[in-house]
Amino acid sequence: MPVTSQHARMPSSVCSIDILHLTGVKLKQAKEWEPKLLGFLCRWCSYAGADLAGTSRKKYPANIRIIKVPCSGRVDPLFILKALQMGFDGVLVSGCHPGDCHYQTGNYRARRRIAITKKFLEYAGIEPERLQASWVSASEAVKFTGVVTEVTKGLERVGANKLFADERQGDGTATAQ
Repeated sequence: MPVTSQHARMPSSVCSIDILHLTGVKLKQAKEWEPKLLGFLCRWCSYAGADLAGTSRKKYPANIRIIKVPCSGRVDPLFILKALQMGFDGVLVSGCHPGDCHYQTGNYRARRRIAITKKFLEYAGIEPERLQASWVSASEAVKFTGVVTEVTKGLERVGANKLFADERQGDGTATAQ
């Protein structure tokens, strides 16, 4: 007598995937690609805006990883290149509105650095759309969610980051050196 499952009263040779297939439920064969975004957020404004978005339960893509920095002006272009090398599809630098920086001119410095870094990325053959900047204050949770959503949509149009793929493992992380 064949062995049967207690729950479905079907032979155990029929696995649950076959049952789902027979009932018309489609399973994803492979995980769909979603862009990975790294955000460098100013401690005083943008990070507080992101925090407000979270506590207000605003919806935005969950594929952003946030690093809190003292000021957007402290984001070194090498941090951006390292993020792309590690497999992130894009980088968002977000800080206080120009003129409202807690360190007087930090966001002006960030704006200049980002412009120069975008030109360098283009020169190096990397899509400059992978680097975005925004100015979000602590009370602009809705703007923060909009920025993250728009940057994510832009990265979906650009596509996956294939840079340095031979240096990364299958899961998208950098290998130990």
